Amino acid sequence: MTDTIGGGQGPAEALAQPGPAVVPASTEQDNARARLHAERAERADELDRTLARLVGAEPDVALLAVGSHGRRELTPGGDVDLVLLHRGRPDIAALADRVWYPIWDSGLRLDHSVRTPDEGRAVAREDLKAATGLISARHVAGDPELTRQVREAVLADWRADSRRRLPELRKLTRRRWEDDGELAFLLEPDLKESRGGLRDVHAIQAVAAAWVAPAPTDRVKDAYSLLLDVRHALHASTGRAGDRLVLQEQETVAGALGLLDAEVLLRAVVEAARTVTFAVDHMWRAVDRFCSPSGRPVRRPLADGVVEHDSEVVLALGADATKDPTLVLRAAAAAAQAGLPLAISTVERLARETPTMPVPWPPEARDALVTLLGAGPPAIGVWEALDQVGLIERLLPDWERVRNRPQRNPVHTYTVDRHLVETAARAAAHTRDVARPDLLLVGALLHDIGKGWPGDHSKTGAVMARDMGERLGFDTADVGVLEAVVRHHLLLPETATRRDLDDPVTIETVAEAVGDPVVLETLAALAIADGLATGPAAWGSWKAGLVAELARRVAGVLAGAPPQVAPEPTSEQLALARHGGGAVRVVGSQITIVAPDRPGLLWQAAGVLALHRLAVRGARSVSWGVGAEGTTALLEFIAVPDYGSGPDPAALEVDLRRILAGRLDVEKRLERRARSYRPRKGVPVPPPRVTMIDDASETATVVEVRAHDRPGLLWRIGHVLGSFGMQVRAARVETLGAEAVDVFYVVDAEGRPVTDGALRASIRTAILEAVR
Repeated sequence: MTDTIGGGQGPAEALAQPGPAVVPASTEQDNARARLHAERAERADELDRTLARLVGAEPDVALLAVGSHGRRELTPGGDVDLVLLHRGRPDIAALADRVWYPIWDSGLRLDHSVRTPDEGRAVAREDLKAATGLISARHVAGDPELTRQVREAVLADWRADSRRRLPELRKLTRRRWEDDGELAFLLEPDLKESRGGLRDVHAIQAVAAAWVAPAPTDRVKDAYSLLLDVRHALHASTGRAGDRLVLQEQETVAGALGLLDAEVLLRAVVEAARTVTFAVDHMWRAVDRFCSPSGRPVRRPLADGVVEHDSEVVLALGADATKDPTLVLRAAAAAAQAGLPLAISTVERLARETPTMPVPWPPEARDALVTLLGAGPPAIGVWEALDQVGLIERLLPDWERVRNRPQRNPVHTYTVDRHLVETAARAAAHTRDVARPDLLLVGALLHDIGKGWPGDHSKTGAVMARDMGERLGFDTADVGVLEAVVRHHLLLPETATRRDLDDPVTIETVAEAVGDPVVLETLAALAIADGLATGPAAWGSWKAGLVAELARRVAGVLAGAPPQVAPEPTSEQLALARHGGGAVRVVGSQITIVAPDRPGLLWQAAGVLALHRLAVRGARSVSWGVGAEGTTALLEFIAVPDYGSGPDPAALEVDLRRILAGRLDVEKRLERRARSYRPRKGVPVPPPRVTMIDDASETATVVEVRAHDRPGLLWRIGHVLGSFGMQVRAARVETLGAEAVDVFYVVDAEGRPVTDGALRASIRTAILEAVR
């Protein structure tokens, strides 16, 4: 029997809802974007007319627009950047005031400068922002010859000094990426400054002006236009100038662009950002070659029909992609194994010429795919190159459903498709730990493939993995392993962190589900790769240790051994127990508490940690008898400070003894903290859920609580259980980003599972009330 109470869908269910695989074009969308383009053009024309009137027919002056107005792309929240040039006029200050003050009075934000041609040229040779602005400056008013003179001089200097200036630009770009992250994989991206954003297209244009790399392609221009329209809609709909697309504004911006919802908006932004990122990465490789010439280009064979040329991978002279459908994967695998990029011309040629892959795939194609994935992190960039020209979807048609699919969960760093590739790249480090490296790599690539369809993504993904395994040419037994791996890819981490490993039912249940040592070892390796590829909040030494211990115990059962009994306490733990009254040991983020067992000890200890501003990331509790001294409880927490330095063990121990003696009112102090707690606005918080699970243990009732994490959450749940006379025999706590999954093995006062229906309903209702 499993009882659940709570409303709405959890994050997993919400993510599994169907959605368009690509952003559909629509008349409404086209009209909305056309209106934005017209608004920008009208704004540019009106501002130009105003500026021309302000400057008038003055001789020996010119007004230049740089930045967004220079490109005629001024959005409602954008700055106006102007340069007033003059040929030594003594009254230039008065003229400047005549231009600047009306602009300020109009409410526009103005960035301005006044220069002679020589001053403008000199500043541009030292100031990178001034240089990149002036090489693309647009004449607005005054003497056009003066504008032409300055632009040509600055542009000539930019080209002459490019080996010095372009590394400066790259340094600034990298710093910007470090500060603002990657646009394609952020829940709240900065449309301008993030990697793959508008600023990167400006960098491509600046490098093109130096004749070092090509200008933006039509595809990049389309991506830029989309990002610019999103920025425009953001400014217009919010009335603010910022460029960060925060969660609470995404639905409004989507509507302003004629898009269905925020999901479609994010997928469009992801697609555009990845296009820009791919182009800017290729551009910087060209800059590297230009700034650090290596002499005669290296040319060496890498695989059949594939060679390295000038630090890129290209097709050999005699290679014929039209007659060799496996050449695309062979070239990709060779590039990844060599740690080199595929040349854009080569990728585009493969996209044009590669015929449809036979189904099932020939063995050499499957081997090339495994070799590509087995290269580890270098495979990611190569995969992205194939993705940019549509080759991935041609090879794996089901990929369309997950491509660019955002994951509205702060635990996840990447979109679904990129997460799959990242997981496969991480799994490459564990291929020597399993009997079938090929099944590990392909299983990692497919483990979340079901997220493009409705329903439980593990179950849906298992069906898709079976079909895709057959498509790739695996035999029946291997297809069965792939199907099991995808179906159960969450089994080990979820069981390890949410079930009592000392309960025989836990181990027997996992062993029955896995059924095969090959599946088990593949799942164990996949759990590591999946956790690392998800994000820092999803994996750590605590979780890794629990998963490894679970896998070890299940392997023993599969080998015929009985489930392992609870381990005896270590000598160190026994020494803590003899400390008397409660002892605390702190090693990094791991906090061990040993104290005489008593009802409510777990949540009392959790309350002490909360008072010390420690956020619990993981917890487990066990009890054992120590001679005639009665039962001793061992509590192990993974807890990190909300801010500042780590906990003081002595202070923790003092407060622990105080609460055990009834001299510390944790509840009142936690309530004061709770009143000052404010959840982040705009972040959707699914409603809490409380589930009672009976088949997870024969000796206890398992209570699983899923809720938004907040200070003292574990205390509140434990306090409710204690108020009903429940004893917590064991507990598991897992915090993933802002969401907590707390699991308690509880028995009544007589040590039996809770079976009374009315009591169970009362407990569930009380917990929900406590965690809302």
